[in-house]
Amino acid sequence: MAQTKKKLMLLGGLRYLLPVIEAAHRHDIHVITVDYLPDNIAHKYSDEYHNVSIIDKEAVLELAQQLQIDGIMSFAVDPGVVAAAYTAEKMGLPFQCSYEAACILQDKSRFRKFLADNGFNVPNARGYNEGDDALKDVDYFNWPVIVKPVDSAGSKGVTRVDNPADLPAAIVHALDCSPSRHFIIEDFLEKEGSSSDTDSFSVDGNLVFCTFNNQYFDEDAENEYTPAAYSWPSSMSQWAQDELRSELQRLVSLLDMKTGLYNIETRLCANGKAYIMEVSPRAGGNRLAEMLKYVTGEDIIERATLAAVGEEFLPIVKGADQTKQHIVEIILHANQSGTFSHLEIAPELKPIVIEEDLWIKSGTKVEAFTGANMAIGTLALKANSHEDVSRIIQQVKHSVRVVVL
Repeated sequence: MAQTKKKLMLLGGLRYLLPVIEAAHRHDIHVITVDYLPDNIAHKYSDEYHNVSIIDKEAVLELAQQLQIDGIMSFAVDPGVVAAAYTAEKMGLPFQCSYEAACILQDKSRFRKFLADNGFNVPNARGYNEGDDALKDVDYFNWPVIVKPVDSAGSKGVTRVDNPADLPAAIVHALDCSPSRHFIIEDFLEKEGSSSDTDSFSVDGNLVFCTFNNQYFDEDAENEYTPAAYSWPSSMSQWAQDELRSELQRLVSLLDMKTGLYNIETRLCANGKAYIMEVSPRAGGNRLAEMLKYVTGEDIIERATLAAVGEEFLPIVKGADQTKQHIVEIILHANQSGTFSHLEIAPELKPIVIEEDLWIKSGTKVEAFTGANMAIGTLALKANSHEDVSRIIQQVKHSVRVVVL
């Protein structure tokens, strides 16, 4: 009698899911993609698709039970994380963390409170449902502040506010981008150097693969808080990386997290303190886990895919998270709405391009870069040193151009 294939449910249909689908198919795993957008690209590569909202946890659970799945992921898809954790817990399936832990991690307000209650470095922060309540608290914060939805990713709805008079508009913007209509205000933390936004991996509650990088922004973009480039390794002070690794392990232990991928944002600030900014039990967007294969030589996507269905995977040895190659990833985007013409790469950069992944064709309508969902592709380059990385980043505005008409 032939062995029945294991079934993996993936919430969402973005192109970030394609390497997960490829990994699953290499191991003869049946892939089911789920969201309410049937034209999303991942559905063309999965084995079956179901039209269900991924933020409706009861609907996701009902479908998962009906299909008798063996595992569930919301890989690089932030809105589906809570439903994935809920479904996994109800069905006794593998997942990075409990439903309760996912609810804490996915709500910026609850996460800040958890960090504060457990003695982590944390900015002054409060969550709100109503703008009027926030306006009464202007004296609580150390200005400037950051206003953002508690439950959105990709920097959507985020505004820095320097003057209390500008707070109402920022609140409206945050609420418009929040599925739960809930927002948070926190002190703006001036960073030392670059912040870090990259992926890590735990096995049985041990953070065995922990990476840091440099995250860069485009000041000319419509939303200057949307990441526009990354580089590995991180230039953050080693003591700060060591402290953050220790604090991240403490967080993993406190929340009783298990095995799987996490997207983790951290930063060293001008006040001399290192902060955990965000931790999500999913891969990051912008193909971060894919880039880590270039950086470290390790395929954590394949491991996460196998872990999700309870299959054994290649062990992660100590030191596997160390940088073997200096890598720069550029997030291709338009700084104005219009019609995409072509991508220009300066001749001196072309020899070090290791991957060009352009998602649109000439003549396609594009929108200004207001969030990660407005990216039109990625460019990966191999550098020889920190100095090379700095040079590439400094020149990127002139050496990589998205031409829009």
